[in-house]
Amino acid sequence: MLTMIRHPAAAPDGSLPLVIAHGLYGSGRNWGVIARRLAEGRDVIAVDMRNHAGSPWYPTHSYPDMAADLAEVILSLGGKADLLGHSMGGKAAMQLALTQGGLIRRLVVADVAPVPYRHDQTQYITAMRSLDLTGLTSRGEADRRLTAVLDDPALRAFFLQSLDLKAEGGPRWRLNFDVLEAEMPKIVGWPGEPGPFEGPALFLTGADSHYVKPEYRETIRALFPKARFAKLPGAGHWLHADKPREFEETVRVFLNAPGTAD
Repeated sequence: MLTMIRHPAAAPDGSLPLVIAHGLYGSGRNWGVIARRLAEGRDVIAVDMRNHAGSPWYPTHSYPDMAADLAEVILSLGGKADLLGHSMGGKAAMQLALTQGGLIRRLVVADVAPVPYRHDQTQYITAMRSLDLTGLTSRGEADRRLTAVLDDPALRAFFLQSLDLKAEGGPRWRLNFDVLEAEMPKIVGWPGEPGPFEGPALFLTGADSHYVKPEYRETIRALFPKARFAKLPGAGHWLHADKPREFEETVRVFLNAPGTAD
């Protein structure tokens, strides 16, 4: 079972829970503020995906694997939920919707499409692996050392959230680098499930991101006939970090729209 970070509803109104699946190299903790703010009338559960953070390490990291993990979480919550996934988590969410759609009422896919991508993310594994963990006691010092191989401060801050400075035996990364590197072709790829998912789906993208191109819409609509599309101005691929309040409000409006008893 994946590690689940639960954010109980502030004033329960009977809404189904919302499950949040993070992207590559992320964790459920990355979504803490947004999860708490969305937990008005519903419970919100942010998970750590397999081979990340507090969840178990497995020898594989395919989308069928990740979809099965999410299905197990939803079944433990009663068998039906709303599901939000970003990037890798978005692909896992789409995989589940296309194969076990009855578990999902409404689907939010953040800045990713059901297509294979050509980019490779292993350079970040190389960068994190290169960090000298000897005698490391502070995140500030870790950031200084990581600057030598990664000059983007936002990316450094993001990756360093997965560094456990208090681990027994000394600092360690809470990421299964070996498996993530070996399975990278699957992570940037797409299994090609035929679908469709007949429930409401929101494809929410950053206006400055190139992950969801206009030419992908035909594929999206074929798999998700009730797909809606929205863009956040001034946001890139990490749209929930670039424009968190706008992201929250867009998700909230979609989840609470009339006709959600489908």
